[in-house]
Amino acid sequence: MKLRSLFLSAIVALATTSLSWAEEPLELKLQTVKVTDNIYAIIGPTTNRDKENLGNNANFGLILTDEGAILIDSGGTYKGAEMLHHSIKSITDKPVKIVINSGGQDHRWMGNSYFKALGARLIASSAAVEDQNARSTDQLIGLGILVGDEGIEGTETVYADETFDEQMTLELGGEKIEIYHTGAAHTPGDAFIWVPSQQVVFSGDIIYVQRMLGVGSMSTSSSWLEVFDALAALEPKHIVPGHGPVTTLERATKETRGYLEYVRTAVSEFMENGGTMDAISEVDLSAYSYLENHETLNGRNAQQVYSELEWE
Repeated sequence: MKLRSLFLSAIVALATTSLSWAEEPLELKLQTVKVTDNIYAIIGPTTNRDKENLGNNANFGLILTDEGAILIDSGGTYKGAEMLHHSIKSITDKPVKIVINSGGQDHRWMGNSYFKALGARLIASSAAVEDQNARSTDQLIGLGILVGDEGIEGTETVYADETFDEQMTLELGGEKIEIYHTGAAHTPGDAFIWVPSQQVVFSGDIIYVQRMLGVGSMSTSSSWLEVFDALAALEPKHIVPGHGPVTTLERATKETRGYLEYVRTAVSEFMENGGTMDAISEVDLSAYSYLENHETLNGRNAQQVYSELEWE
């Protein structure tokens, strides 16, 4: 109950984040970016979930093949999935054959029912499905607060048909796709999707750029660093992050791995010097104040890392 209360409090607090896309028409809520000849990023806003983006405050991916399309993440709600499909149809008339859920956060999977009804296979790590199942009620409550009753209409909890533990390789239309779950990161089941022929990786919530990542009660910051390193070992040429613009490994290393190391080091030193949770606001975390949502998330991140370090 305590975790649920903290979750819902955070959702309500984040709802005060300024909205910059409110007046844009449907087709502009998500921006399509061509990454390579057959790979696209579909970029959502870096603000919070709201009635305008229908829970799609994240990035999604599209891989086109001769036999159809592979979609990375299905949107935050049923109507969010419809919005996402609208963007897909602006790119291609190929059907979505496979949907890969990169993790347990609502915008990674709450649109599953929409694409399943269109005949798509649903794939996720077994840890992601376990996390989705455990948090689905809280996620639906949070979405209802932020996108409203009308926005959440039609949203159902539909889980992946096919799961894997650590690695899965699939092929469609001659394109080989590798999916890796190497540990917990932002959520317990986070996975990254690698397209070796194009040197493109879809990171899901393992990588944030431009906006500050969130270390929540479901996150594990120490393992997150190891998961990042496993992704980085692929030496991707293009990274489609979970949030923010298409990026390079250099920037991702600075704004995700670098930030996590920075917070863990600062909080660890604070604890070694006798600092208590009550005084956590005294920790100087200003080096990353340029990232969006810094004022909303930085203090909470420090608190969560403190809680983790107490048990490490």
